[in-house]
Parts: sequence; structure tokens; C-alpha cells
Amino acid sequence: MKNYVIIGGGVASVGCIEGIRSIDKTCKIILISGENKPVYCRPLISYYLQGKTDFKKMQYRPDSFYKENNCEIVYGKADKIDPDNKIVAVGKEKIKYDKLCIATGSSPFVPPFKGLETVKNKFSFMTEEDALALENAILPSSRVLIVGAGLIGLKCAEGLSGRVSSIIVCDLATRVLSSILDDECALFMQKKLEENGISFMLGDSVNAFDGNVATMSSGKTIEFDVLVLAVGVRPNIALVKDVGCNTDRGIIVDTAMRTSLENVYAIGDCAQGYDASIKANRILAIWPNAVMQGNCAGINMAGGSTIYDYGIPMNAIGFFGLHALTAGSYTGEMYEEKTDKSIKRLFIKDGCLVGFMLIGEIARAGIYTSFIREKTPLDSVNTQLLKISPTLSVFDVENRRKKLGGMV
Repeated sequence: MKNYVIIGGGVASVGCIEGIRSIDKTCKIILISGENKPVYCRPLISYYLQGKTDFKKMQYRPDSFYKENNCEIVYGKADKIDPDNKIVAVGKEKIKYDKLCIATGSSPFVPPFKGLETVKNKFSFMTEEDALALENAILPSSRVLIVGAGLIGLKCAEGLSGRVSSIIVCDLATRVLSSILDDECALFMQKKLEENGISFMLGDSVNAFDGNVATMSSGKTIEFDVLVLAVGVRPNIALVKDVGCNTDRGIIVDTAMRTSLENVYAIGDCAQGYDASIKANRILAIWPNAVMQGNCAGINMAGGSTIYDYGIPMNAIGFFGLHALTAGSYTGEMYEEKTDKSIKRLFIKDGCLVGFMLIGEIARAGIYTSFIREKTPLDSVNTQLLKISPTLSVFDVENRRKKLGGMV
């Protein structure tokens, strides 16, 4: 019987387990998890700070999931892989595998700030443990400095809003969410955050720390009680890089999620897989991608045959009731609609929808996502109607019937 081993206990591993079990109902699965808890929804940790959820409700699968899928869990850190002998070392334990899947995710990137060691109350914001540690450190009088105006930093700011005295977010970039929004859309989101008491110092970075004082590159100083470092993340690739696997920023995989190492697959935030929007490999560190990559890898590990060649960058974000969805690439001709409460930007290239930014009004965005994934030619639909109202009515009767399984 085969022995499947998965390193990493996040949502990607769930996709892999379910992919394996869709083909192979009986062979053993061993899950090696660095977090001493079942899989949970990491994006919800900011809602825990807001009191909108608890750790039990944040579980991604019920307690019975692993038992029902005949999974043995090993809590601990995988130290080394021996691909020649098909062994994973976890401390003194040696675990044999026939097929191995790397789902090690990513870790916070902490720049070498001068004087960082002098800051007592400093935190990351990626895990339940991070959220709990941060909650235990804050007081109503706390002044919080968050370094990083990306998704992690801003969700942390939202979670802390109303629970502390002040929140300042700084970033070297000149706008919030700089990797996914343009200047105007970013400013739209920033104003919503500012309306809820969050302050920003953008285009300015920390030069040095001295205890509870940060000196900025501009020469300004910020006094704080609690520091959150949310500069970014780096894929955890050392396990396979150290044994000769092909890597770039992430672990390079093909559309079957295979690495360059025989019988070894990689999925989720550590993997650098195919992006259909640019027709090249890059890291797509988003939840749906991790699950679908995991499912693809699991099926192939168990002897099935499938590929995942329709991944695209997508982001669903929201702050204080203002929601935004983005997907694909922002190249080509832009179609735009704007009101005082919403922005819609669609990007069209070579006769296809290749990307979008939606803020405020995000209903039925799945239609746009489908067009990007499937590379649907716009001359085959009512393009004007698609721009204004993305519903199945943009298709002719025959195509609507196909998409609805013959029902129109």
C-alpha cells in the first residue's frame, strides 16, 4: 500500500487530502503540521480581535475530518527531506513516503530594522497564536504602530480599531494595498479606513527603533506601545531547495503540481504555479488557489490525472463594510464606471476580459472571474451588457443552456 505524506497543516493540505481520497480510499495519509491544532481559517483572525468569531468557529473542517479520512497527524517541524530514500525527518522520527506533498506555506518577512531588538512588544499577524499574543498585549490606552499597508497590516488595523487609543500604519509604498490596487482605488479604500480612526504615513519607512520610538526615513518620529510587523511574507521553500529542487521565489511546479523531485508535489503559498492571466508561473498566494492546487496534487499523487491550469490572482477584501474584489491582470483597454460609493474597472486585451477591480458594488463578480479563467471571447457575448450587468443573460440561449445544464 502507498504511503502519502503531506507537510503543512493549512487549507492546501485539506484540498490534497480530499483529492487523494477521491481516488484512493484506503492508503495511509500522514500529515505533518507545525501548528499544534487542526486546520483553521487564518483570514478570520482579525474578526477574532473584533469579537465577531472565536477559535472554534474558525475551524475549516470539523474535528472528525482527519479520522474520517484515515489521516495520522504528526505535530512538529519537518527538518529534512531525503528524496533518494523517500524519508522525511521530524526530530528523531523518520517518516517514509511513496508520494510527498509540500504545503509549507509562507512566513512573515521581517526586514533588519536597526534597533528592532530594543522593542519589547512586537508581533506578527498571521496565525491564531499571533492574534492571541497581540490581544493579550493591548490595552485601551495602547498606541499601535503597524509597519505594512498590505492586506495583513490593514486587517490587523481593522481588528484593533476601537480597542486601542491610536493606530498608525506606515509603508514605503505611497498607497495602501499597493500590490493589488491602483492609486485611485487605493485612496478610495484608505478614506474608509481613515473614517474609522486609522492614520497613515505612506511613502515613509522605519529607519530605526529605539525602544518605543520609531524614527522614520523622513526624520519624523512615532511613539508607540505595540508594534505589528506586516511588511510581507516569504514562501517556505528551504526543505526542498536544500536538496536540489528547482525553486525561484517559490517551489516551481508544473500544472499537475509536480516539482522537479520525483514523487514530490508542492501546493499553496510555497508553490510557484501556472497563472492563466499571464500565461506563466508565479506565486498565487490566495485561499481558493491553495485548495484547488491541493486537490489537483492529491488526485495525481493517488494515480489519477488532472491539471490546474486556470489559476489567476484574486483578492476579496473588505474594511468596515466597504468591500473590494480584484482579479487577473490590469493591462489593455480599461472600461470604467464610478460613483461616490463604488468603482468598477474592467481590463480588456486581445478580445478577452483579463482583469477587474471592483470596489463597493461587487455582486455577481463570479461572472467576470469565469470570463478571465475560461478566456471567453467577448465577441461571443453581449459585451455592453456584460460591462454593465454581469449575469448569464450576456450569453445567447444556447450557451445559457449549456451553463445551466440544459435548463433555460
